[in-house]
Amino acid sequence: MLSLLLFQWRLEQASNFAPVVDRLFDFILWFSIISFLIIVFGMVLFTFKYWRKKIPENRTAYITGHTKLELGVAFFLLVVVMVIFYWGWVDYKAMKNPPHDAFEVNVIGRQWLWQFQYADGKMLTNELIVPKDKAVSLIMTSEDVLHSLYIPDFRIKQDVLPKSYTNLWFVANRAGEFPIFCAEYCGTAHSAMLGKVKVLEQDDFERWQMTGKLPVGKRTMDHGQGTMDQQPDVTVGEKISLADKGRGLFASKGCTACHSVTGAAGVGPAVNKIFGKEVELTDGKKTKVDENYIRQSVNEPQARIVKGYQPIMPTFKGQISEEEMNALIAYIKSLK
Repeated sequence: MLSLLLFQWRLEQASNFAPVVDRLFDFILWFSIISFLIIVFGMVLFTFKYWRKKIPENRTAYITGHTKLELGVAFFLLVVVMVIFYWGWVDYKAMKNPPHDAFEVNVIGRQWLWQFQYADGKMLTNELIVPKDKAVSLIMTSEDVLHSLYIPDFRIKQDVLPKSYTNLWFVANRAGEFPIFCAEYCGTAHSAMLGKVKVLEQDDFERWQMTGKLPVGKRTMDHGQGTMDQQPDVTVGEKISLADKGRGLFASKGCTACHSVTGAAGVGPAVNKIFGKEVELTDGKKTKVDENYIRQSVNEPQARIVKGYQPIMPTFKGQISEEEMNALIAYIKSLK
């Protein structure tokens, strides 16, 4: 009952990580409250016990230390801190490793809006639509400055960096709408960089993917019709998938001249079945082929060269937008 009264103000636990984060928060909070009460009780007790007026000045009590007690308290606090550290580290690692079958959405942070790019080609502005009870992986980058995507009801937050990719994943366990904030100051309109997550039941989500229509009863019922305050900004009539768009870019940018998609030998490494694997570099080090590696290979091709190949690839820095980069990566992923 006491916990219910104290935590009735708590945000909704709308994702798989919300109870996990709250448990650690509750442990730290209650430990802090109990420690505070013990310290205050000790201060009050000692104030009255050693009150100067009660003891003659010529008989002031001589107080010595208690080595065993002091070492015991220090050791106990060390154990508590290490428990909190280990607890947090385990939860953090779980948050950084999405399941292999997670539903992927690309996120681009811009001053001052969020864009969400889906594998089927849909592009939403300031609105993320996801299925309930399904793992969703967000692959995020910034087009300008540092941002931070924060969904309080999900208890998740991750910095979104320019010229790099960061990841975040979750399983939404409640249908409804939940706010998105930018938690990193990013300019004059930082406070207006708002969005929302719409969590749909699986059937409703599949219907939205096919028709672009949300179920009746939601604020938005049809992407492509309605007033501005009812609708998110969505690319209407976009039927080409993200991977197909990447295939076209792969050809139009001349990538096929050097990189095979069938595994055949070429001037550069073949790109089929390469995503997620480790490759050896010319300096003997090994690196995993992930979103950040592909991005760097396109923009800074001389930074990490695969062993057995020459540093002859030109840079495409400034020639490919964030949306196009996401499409290229989606295409390379599809070649698995």
